[in-house]
Amino acid sequence: MESLLAQLTKIHHIGEEARIDLEASLTRMVLPKNELLITEGRVCRHLYFIETGSLRGFYNQEGKEVTHWFGFESDFVTSFHSFITGQPAVENIQLMDGTILWAITKESLTTLMNKHHDMERLVRKSYERYYIRLEERFINAHFKTATERYEQLLAESPHIIEKVPLGYIASYLGISQETLSRVRSRL
Repeated sequence: MESLLAQLTKIHHIGEEARIDLEASLTRMVLPKNELLITEGRVCRHLYFIETGSLRGFYNQEGKEVTHWFGFESDFVTSFHSFITGQPAVENIQLMDGTILWAITKESLTTLMNKHHDMERLVRKSYERYYIRLEERFINAHFKTATERYEQLLAESPHIIEKVPLGYIASYLGISQETLSRVRSRL
């Protein structure tokens, strides 16, 4: 819980009363490698914070898994569209390691935001960060070459190269494993 509170205060200050209410609203989860945290077709009712471990978000497209993001320690994760709209998720979220998470329901989060303005600001800033990452991902996918995408991944997120299987990395970059191998051999 301490790593969660430390991460939150980096985003925005949380008052003592809000912190106490937040702690009371959180549930600790310990899940094994390969478990699906969220499954397409089901409504996602929780926002999660990764204390330890890693996971990936992926879509099933024509019988193939397409990885579109990764989550690591100190990240907030959920199927945002499903969590916000209450509609069934179109993605899956799978644990790549044994993982410890902290979960909060949509209802509890809404109650906290209504009661504490600092919680509302914190969530708004977190959503803004998510949007920026989403837009950067869109730009990379549509306007950069495979080599440029891999070089950017190396520069900005080298931990992904160390922790994630190459098949998932290739899918994330929108290229085949063969193309990824060629790009890696040239660098």
